[in-house]
Amino acid sequence: MEEKIVIILNEMSEYLSVSQMKKLQEVMLSTFSEKEQEKRQIDNNEYLKMFLDAKKIEGCSERTVQYYRVTIEKMLESITVPARKITTEDMRAYLSEYQKKNNCSKVTVDNVRRNISSFFSWLEEENHILKSPMKRIHKIKTNQQVKEIINDEDIERLRDKCSCKRDLAMVDLLYSTGIRVGELVNLNIADIDFDARECVVFGKGGKERRVYFDAKAKLHLQAYLKERTDDNPALFVTIDAPHDRLKISGVEIRMRELGRSINLNKIHPHKFRRTMATRAIDKGMPIEQVQKILGHSQIDTTMQYAMVNQSNVKSSHQRYIA
Repeated sequence: MEEKIVIILNEMSEYLSVSQMKKLQEVMLSTFSEKEQEKRQIDNNEYLKMFLDAKKIEGCSERTVQYYRVTIEKMLESITVPARKITTEDMRAYLSEYQKKNNCSKVTVDNVRRNISSFFSWLEEENHILKSPMKRIHKIKTNQQVKEIINDEDIERLRDKCSCKRDLAMVDLLYSTGIRVGELVNLNIADIDFDARECVVFGKGGKERRVYFDAKAKLHLQAYLKERTDDNPALFVTIDAPHDRLKISGVEIRMRELGRSINLNKIHPHKFRRTMATRAIDKGMPIEQVQKILGHSQIDTTMQYAMVNQSNVKSSHQRYIA
């Protein structure tokens, strides 16, 4: 019945004013309320399951789906009314309380807002609700901080601290390609073209793209593969038997350990990606080509990854302005 009401309202929207539309919606909901009560009620957990299934079909990774699940489950546990009856005021109060309770940053709260908004937008698109309560809750403004990158000296120090050929190959492949950690662990040996110094990765949504690595990464990869004795097709495997495919957490832990060994506490795989983008733009690569290498659908996303070297900004100012 709700679906039919939504269709009617959409059809009438171009003929009626806002106040008339509200009255029509009120009358229709009141008229069909008794029949609506007879209709099988879909509970919030079922709505969530349907939403997560849709995200899986769209190609979202398990990690992304799990992030959606945790975020929305917490919201539904706090707001116990049916999803169809959740209001904008309910959501504003929830986000405000969430920030106070968890003492988290505006960035974190905005991530929560974005996930919940995606859930309600899907409910609206599927005609389960008339209008998303998140439509009037806009992006939370945050301070744009310039994020750090790994400088050349620290890269050399990280290389020196690598105790095995696998870690050295991982560091150089991350540093020269800028691939995501999820793309790294999904690579197979067969995906690597050593002659062309390139490989095919599958990014978000299963999008295929070609990335390129430098001569140093090639040599370290070949040295690592030469010492391998297992028959696992994965490019990177665990050091100990049975030499399973390396997981995302394994790469993150190892990079963090390498960073701490040289007194750098914020070394993680994604930092190599940001560093590559920054280096590429800093050396004159067109932003559109950097976008292609990183696999971004929107160029604005690429700009967020790239930090222009401040010393180059200063020298350019002296050259063109001073």
